[in-house]
Amino acid sequence: MQNIAQNLAEIRAELETSAARYGRSAAAITLLAVSKSQGPAAIRAVAACGQREFGESYLQEAIAKMGQLSDLPLTWHFIGPVQANKTRLIARHFHWVHSVDRDKIARRLAEARAPAAAPLNVCLEVNISGESTKAGVAPAAAVELARYIAALPGLRLRGLMAMPEPATTLDVQRAAFRRLRELFAELRQAGLDLDTLSMGTTSDLEAAIAEGATIVRVGTGIFGPRT
Repeated sequence: MQNIAQNLAEIRAELETSAARYGRSAAAITLLAVSKSQGPAAIRAVAACGQREFGESYLQEAIAKMGQLSDLPLTWHFIGPVQANKTRLIARHFHWVHSVDRDKIARRLAEARAPAAAPLNVCLEVNISGESTKAGVAPAAAVELARYIAALPGLRLRGLMAMPEPATTLDVQRAAFRRLRELFAELRQAGLDLDTLSMGTTSDLEAAIAEGATIVRVGTGIFGPRT
C-alpha cells in the first residue's frame, strides 16, 4: 500500500507539471483513479491520500466494492461499455457515466434514474480514431446524439470522452486529443452547455492535458500493473 501512496503522489506531480507546462491550472483537471479489478483495501489506501474520484468498468464488482466502502465520501464513475440490461443498476449506483454512445442507452439511463436523485452526469463517448473494434459515436453523428441526450430528464450531459488508438509519440497522441477538443468546441458552438473532456490515461497523460483534458483516467500509474 506504501507503493500506491507513492504512485499517487507521482501522478499528481506529473499532472501539475504538465498543467504548468501548457499554461493550465492543475485545479481544473480532475484525476480519476481507475480502480477496476482493484480490491477495497487498495481503494481505501488511495482514498486515505485524499483521492475521491474512482472509475469502474465491471458492474457487479463495482457494486460490491461500493457496499464495502460506503463509509467513505467517494464519487463513482462508470467508464466501461454500457449494456442495455445494466442501465438500471448503473443509473442507481453511479454519479457519472463516461461511455454513453447510443440513444437507447441514454434513454434507459434516464428512465432508471430516481426522480429524487441528482441528475446522472454523462459523457458522450466518441470513436475519435475511427477504429472498428471500439465503441463510441462517430464524430459526424455527435451533435445530433448530444442534443438528444441533453434533452433527457434525469441526465446532465457534461461533455465528451474518448480512448484514441494507442500511439507512442507526443505529437500523434496530441493530434487525436485535439480532434476531440475541436469536436467539443463545435458542440459548444451549437449551443450545448458542456464543461468536460474525459481523455488521457497513464500512457498519454501529458498529451491529454496539453489538449484540454478536464478529467484524466489513471489506473496503472496509481495501482500498478494489473495481475
